[in-house]
Order: sequence, then structure tokens, then C-alpha cells
Amino acid sequence: MNLSSRLDAVAGYIPQGSTVADIGTDHLQLPVYLINSGLCRSVIASELNRLPYRQAENLATFHRLTDKIQVRLGDGLKVLSPGEAQVIVIAGIGGNAIIKMLSGSPKALETIQRLILQPMTGAGYLRLWLVQNGWRIGDETITEEKGRLYCVIMAEHGRENAQDKFIIEIGPRLAEKNNPLADKYFWKLYTDCQKLADKLSGAASPAAEEKALEVKKKLTRIKEVLAKNERKLC
Repeated sequence: MNLSSRLDAVAGYIPQGSTVADIGTDHLQLPVYLINSGLCRSVIASELNRLPYRQAENLATFHRLTDKIQVRLGDGLKVLSPGEAQVIVIAGIGGNAIIKMLSGSPKALETIQRLILQPMTGAGYLRLWLVQNGWRIGDETITEEKGRLYCVIMAEHGRENAQDKFIIEIGPRLAEKNNPLADKYFWKLYTDCQKLADKLSGAASPAAEEKALEVKKKLTRIKEVLAKNERKLC
């Protein structure tokens, strides 16, 4: 089974021989790949709703992997007992939903060695939450699929070296890389901020004026990151 570039980037952060919990497994693509490729011994795959759960069960049976893939019905990390998995994957949902899952199951997280997260939105808020809750950004990458950019974040227990809130928000490991897709990601952030700045221009309320100033500062900082990467290319 060939993975999409998004899921391939996720799989690239999974250590050989680990037990993975794929939360919100979505058609069981990643678990089947992890087992058939020999990367993982076993996978726990979960779904919140009964219909996709049944579909995932049927797919595990179809691929003859019911002895290696456990399909579970439940909400987020609540399907896990402490120590059952070393790696958690949550991909394809919003950053705020991922934060809710992680913050709702602190006991399950204590024995997890690595988080591999692919937020569809709110990556900045997710990074800040991770750093504020004892996780460091081990690495992150950008992948492109059908014209859309996706960020994949790998986090492990520890203290994040980056202390600048802005750098943490946009991606501390991405800011360190000389990578065309990372730059493309930063340009997307810049464009989104510029659109917001345009909406806030001429705002009358004190709150809107404060927000406009904040966005203006963020635009300046993003330009600095992009300029730094351009100097690396020279």
C-alpha cells in the first residue's frame, strides 16, 4: 500500500519496532502500511464513531491483520491504557481538537515517548500548547499534496530550546531549515496575516487597533525569517 505524501511524512517519524496508537485512523491506511512494511509490531487504531469503527474493523479483517491491528471505539486517547503504546499519531484534524484530546488524557500521555501530529489548522496554537506542557518540538516538516501544504510535528518529552513565542508558534525546527517547502509555508502564513491586516485597517475599537498592531509585528517577524533563509541561499 502506497501512502499519500502527508501520511508518508507521518510514517517517517515512527521509530522501528514501536507500538503506535493511530487516533482517528481514517480507513486504516497508516496502520496497514506500518505492519506490512515491518516498521511496527502492532498498532492500536481508534475511531470515535461507530460507522468508521466498523469500516476499520472490516479493513483489518480484509488485510488479515486482526492479530496485529487492534481497532477500538472511543474518544481520543481514552481508548488507551498507560504503557500500551510508545507513539501516538493524530492526523487530519484541527489543532484545537488535538489539544483537547491531549489535555483530556494526561495519564495516557505520561508513558508516551513520541507524539506525531498533523493539524489541518491551528498549528501555531498546538506548538505553543506542547511547549507549555512539557513537550519539545523534536522535528517538523512540510509536505505538499494536491496543492495544499501540510505540517507534520514530532514532539517528545523535554524542554524546548526555543524561547521566542513567535518562533515557537511558526515552527522552531522549520525556521532552522533551509527548505523550499518551509519557505512556502512561511509565505502562506505571511499572506494570511496580510489578509487579516487588511481587514483590520482603519479599525475604530481599541481591541481591533491592538490586534492590528499585533498582526503588523507578526508580518515583520515572518519577513525576517524569510530574509534569513534567502541569505542562506546566497
